[in-house]
Amino acid sequence: MGRGKFKGKPTGRRQFSHPDEIIAGTSSRPRTFKKVEAEHKEEESGEESGEESEEQSGDETEKQKGTQGVIQIENPNLVKSKNLKAKDADMGKTTELSRREREEIEKQRAHERYMRLQEQGKTEQARKDLERLALIRQQRADAAKKREEEKAAKELKKSVARK
Repeated sequence: MGRGKFKGKPTGRRQFSHPDEIIAGTSSRPRTFKKVEAEHKEEESGEESGEESEEQSGDETEKQKGTQGVIQIENPNLVKSKNLKAKDADMGKTTELSRREREEIEKQRAHERYMRLQEQGKTEQARKDLERLALIRQQRADAAKKREEEKAAKELKKSVARK
């Protein structure tokens, strides 16, 4: 029988159940909804014996994964997750900073302190900058004075040439 345009992998063929097979119960597909129904029935029966289950559930607060629920281990190297909820967090407790965090904060504070001194002109670099700035201002003032003198000299020559 033809399978259409694309040939599928031999392990990935789709199997469809016919209504006749479903009614007869000979379908090759697994029927997982039976498990859900069975669990639902167990929950209903568990509600009737609620007092016993409350005592048992109080002992096991953590949900076990895989074989952890079957095998009890005492591993000193096992790191348990430290997930805290917001309501369980202690706001009064201050945490210690790591070395890198402390160094980063100290570096930022030192930079801020240096920038404040720089603005006030108390650092060596600021003094050099101010000296350079004063020198440049002096040069510009001298150049402006020279231009004014040259301009005045030109005007004087023009006025003499007209007469």
